[in-house]
Amino acid sequence: MLAESGGTAVQVFWFCLGVAFVFLALLDAFQTVISPRRATGRFRITRLFYILTWWPWSQMAMRISHPRKRETALSFYGPLSLLLLIVVWAAALLIGFALLFHSQRAPLADAMFSGNDLRSDLYVSGTTIFTLGIGDLTPHSSWARLIIVLESGIGLGFLAMVISYFPVLYQAFSRREVSISLLDARAGSPPTAAELMRRHSFKGGSEALNTLLVEWERWSAELLESHISYPLLCYYRSQHTNQSWLSALTSVLDVCALMIAGVQDHAARQAQLTFAIARHAMVDIAQNFSQAPVKDGPDRLPPERFEELYGLLCGAGIRVCRDEDSMERLRKMRGLYEGYAEALSRFLCMPLPPWIADQPHKDNWLSVAKLREQAESVGPENVNLETALPIAFHEDEHHF
Repeated sequence: MLAESGGTAVQVFWFCLGVAFVFLALLDAFQTVISPRRATGRFRITRLFYILTWWPWSQMAMRISHPRKRETALSFYGPLSLLLLIVVWAAALLIGFALLFHSQRAPLADAMFSGNDLRSDLYVSGTTIFTLGIGDLTPHSSWARLIIVLESGIGLGFLAMVISYFPVLYQAFSRREVSISLLDARAGSPPTAAELMRRHSFKGGSEALNTLLVEWERWSAELLESHISYPLLCYYRSQHTNQSWLSALTSVLDVCALMIAGVQDHAARQAQLTFAIARHAMVDIAQNFSQAPVKDGPDRLPPERFEELYGLLCGAGIRVCRDEDSMERLRKMRGLYEGYAEALSRFLCMPLPPWIADQPHKDNWLSVAKLREQAESVGPENVNLETALPIAFHEDEHHF
């Protein structure tokens, strides 16, 4: 092919450069969209794209003083970066095939540009990869025509890949957010370990908490699978300012650590299982972003807050271990995940939840609970105690 085109060193250079552009773009798109395994490589297009765009975007957003506006600005990055990444892939393919055309020195009979102009090659490549089919420039070379056929096929495949990528991504995002929304009524917003334990201190609360931990064990496993395969989901933020997947995951780890280290009469076995998979998700996601655990982070549970936490649990009727080693056990459990959580919090600009709510507020669901308490407090003199008579159905009137 190169011998037919002249075989000069410059043509070889353009040809190799074009092949590199096309290969890297297709490989990166395959690893990001199709391959279910974690993408590797320090010089991947997607990795470099997010390194170069997330830091300036987050720095500008963090300068906004209003919390809700700041969170809104940060929430734009996830969907917008997906669109820009697709543009980068398409541009890499377009430039790569244009360089392949340029290496062939095929005459195009372009009235705007004379000779073997790279701008004409870019135009032919653009109309081919987007399947416009204008046909105003036709290369008079068998190899150039073969490249056109190849590029048009890759363009159709690229479009199909992009169309299939969006539903998978947003289905994973939707499944993640459902559980986060359900956690609001069970652990407050933002969710805290103290509030989750307190709201499960009723009779039968241990079984309800065990069921909740089973659900969050599966949620953590799905989070691990989806956010490692599609790291872009980590930038997608929740609908409400005080909610995030990171705060939900951290609060679940807090609850499990507390149950393992110092709470009795609860399903500690399930807490261990949930803790294992939740920590696995936290560590793997942090490593996926090359974030080392923070060693000098703020203490989320200093001694005075620890005493406040245990006093709150005791006041709710929860049996806690009050031995002198209880705080040390909890500190060791926290050391297994808090460093990674702090690293992700700083990188993604997502605040971590406290162990105890700093500013308790009235949740929406408590209005319903208050009305239910009023209904249960009605005296027996206002309750119909008559036995309801069963309704007799005639066989000829109701056929089953």
